[in-house]
Amino acid sequence: MKNFAELDSRICSCTDALKAKLDGSNGKRAILLCGGTGCLSSNSMDIKGKFDALVAENHMEDKVTVNTVGCFGFCSQGPFVKILPEDTLYRLVKVEDVEEIFEKDIKGGEIIERLLYIEPNTGEKVAKQDDINFYKKQKRVALHGGGVINPENIEEAMGYGAFQGLKRALSMDRKAVIDEVLASGLRGRGGGGFPTGRKWMFAYGSQSDQKYVVCNGDEGDPGAFMDRSILEGNPYAVIEGMMIAGYAIGATEGYFYVRAEYPIAVNRLRNAIKQMNEIGILGENILGTGFSFQAHIRLGAGAFVCGEETALLNSIEGKRGMPRPRPPFPAVKGLWAEPTIVNNVETLACVPYILREGAEEFASCGTEKSKGTKVFALGGKVNNVGLVEIPMGTTLRELIYDIGGGIPDGKKFKAIQTGGPSGGCLTAENLDEPIDFDNLVAKGSMMGSGGAIVMDEDNCMVDVAKFYMEFICDESCGKCTPCRIGTRRMLEILTKITEGKGTLEDLDKLEEISNLIKTGSLCALGQTASNPVVSTMKHFRDEYIAHVVDKTCPAKVCKNLMSYVIEQDNCVGCGRCAKACPAGAIEKTDYIAPGKKLPSYQIDAQKCVKCGACIATCKLKAIVKK
Repeated sequence: MKNFAELDSRICSCTDALKAKLDGSNGKRAILLCGGTGCLSSNSMDIKGKFDALVAENHMEDKVTVNTVGCFGFCSQGPFVKILPEDTLYRLVKVEDVEEIFEKDIKGGEIIERLLYIEPNTGEKVAKQDDINFYKKQKRVALHGGGVINPENIEEAMGYGAFQGLKRALSMDRKAVIDEVLASGLRGRGGGGFPTGRKWMFAYGSQSDQKYVVCNGDEGDPGAFMDRSILEGNPYAVIEGMMIAGYAIGATEGYFYVRAEYPIAVNRLRNAIKQMNEIGILGENILGTGFSFQAHIRLGAGAFVCGEETALLNSIEGKRGMPRPRPPFPAVKGLWAEPTIVNNVETLACVPYILREGAEEFASCGTEKSKGTKVFALGGKVNNVGLVEIPMGTTLRELIYDIGGGIPDGKKFKAIQTGGPSGGCLTAENLDEPIDFDNLVAKGSMMGSGGAIVMDEDNCMVDVAKFYMEFICDESCGKCTPCRIGTRRMLEILTKITEGKGTLEDLDKLEEISNLIKTGSLCALGQTASNPVVSTMKHFRDEYIAHVVDKTCPAKVCKNLMSYVIEQDNCVGCGRCAKACPAGAIEKTDYIAPGKKLPSYQIDAQKCVKCGACIATCKLKAIVKK
């Protein structure tokens, strides 16, 4: 494509073709299958292969299309199969279900009710995706196209809005593009929430013959998969966002830094770059505007510290991934000492929307200081686990109970960890707080990249803090002493506490070391490393006290502080627990409980390894933790 007119013509034909496919006006029914990592790991491609075979066997190629799309978001219910134009959504589909779907629904028009989603609180079966509570309060901006288009088909991407934002940007003055992003209120979705337009303005004002745009796809938070799903579902949008950023600051090259553990995302990104080069959207003199841009991919080796922008730049340059002192900031002296802007995947995915729909439309959603939407990976003790994109200002209660479906098994909500290992815990008193950058920080947590782990009454908060500190210790690059040594000392103290050897003085030491790490570390990893400890001590100090004074774990998680006991009056003497015990710690007694016929059993605390096999085996629940 050599000019805007050719692009408009191509977009128009692609839009018509995609619309006809989605609404059935082409005379065909469409079968959409989730092609995200989660569903692929649950045999989604085998399901597609079975559908393809049935279409061929029944000579229905002119009546049915089978297509792989991006992530539907509702990960705990995958694999998904969606039937268009009726918009029927089947979940937890297995290969053996395919023939029934094909015969009854595709050929007979009959909905298979057993494969429909069931709302956990009402028991209602729901056939259409938009009617499921999980989706009702969501708005897809960064996830635009996910679950709708084939992420490996540039024609479908163009039919769903791709490159319209780029076209508008290329018709504007570079400064005007930055002003548009500033007016939108877009803030960096990678963690810190720095205004994106301001970062671009710094690079725009830096004088150099060569500038760079870097996309940070090094997603390392435990339980986080936002960036992966965006790249897997619509890589064209992220590339388009990078190109708009490049045009705005005067850059001609961009680098995607994606961890090698994301092979599907990398392959789809590579395929998208290839297709865009082939049609002339990437390369030299794009659309006859004189703007040239090329995108490259660099794979990360999985170091969490490389999520920090200067460590990431070092890694791209072939150096060890360790943070650089700042200033100078990357916008002045970044990749290969040239002006560079580093934005994460979600941030760049929002940019085409802003240029396509306008800054005012983007800013109409959200709060005063946090505009737009935010993608969260919702996990942990919640019924509806998955990827959600919600308007800023949505409350934690809406996220956990309306979208997440509440806590499983009627358990009591205890806390939610936002911001990953760098974030903090929020409790029941915060459930009605709106989610935005500044409010989460004010409450002792942070937005981070968007991880949201829900915990219930069975979680030990000291153990949670220990888990995150173990992660931080493993991922510390070791460059600065406060982080390298301070986090190790904190982990040692937390381990001591969970083993029942802690003292009240240890709690004072944790607070002291936390402050030293926060003020003395070089990068954000160290500066925020103690957040999980600080927040759990603030909200759940009684649990810490119980561990060090009473030598008990209230949640009965810390093995050294609990024991397994058989309540002998409830034991029927079946002996199943003794057979399941790998340590031979369960033995028969002489006691026969009232109303029982066989002697009960007991556990030898000295031999017990606290594996939980006995509890899992006992159907009468006669074994308890104490």
